Amino acid sequence: MRKIVAAGLMMVVAAWAGAALARAGQEAPQPEGAIQPISWDAWLTAKAKAEEHDSAGNLVAALQYYLEYARQAEGLGSPVRVAWGKNNAAYMIIKMHRQDPTVDLAPARKLLEEGLAVTAATEECKRIMEMNLEHVKSCIRARN
Repeated sequence: MRKIVAAGLMMVVAAWAGAALARAGQEAPQPEGAIQPISWDAWLTAKAKAEEHDSAGNLVAALQYYLEYARQAEGLGSPVRVAWGKNNAAYMIIKMHRQDPTVDLAPARKLLEEGLAVTAATEECKRIMEMNLEHVKSCIRARN
């Protein structure tokens, strides 16, 4: 289980870093067709797949789709959806940590901090992200 979660997180971080490099104008080697073009249809697909995998307990896949959800929302210029996507991705990491306390919460912390920096986030989203961030910080403090 730990190896699967670690491998999944590494793939997610690599994909997220590749997308960040691409946005920064740097080329990152990607398999052909690996990054979906930005569209509302792709956002809706990512949202539906994330929720489907979350309901099925496949948290690594749900995390990957929530990261895609956030990336699509960013490309579509929808900061409210970006914030929710980052929160939901972070929450998948929190759920993984509850199942396996060796799962690193640092990526969840980063996602929540990025989500809270989105000024257009709704008050409800901010409140939930703050709650999740406090939980992550307390777990990190307890571990150190």
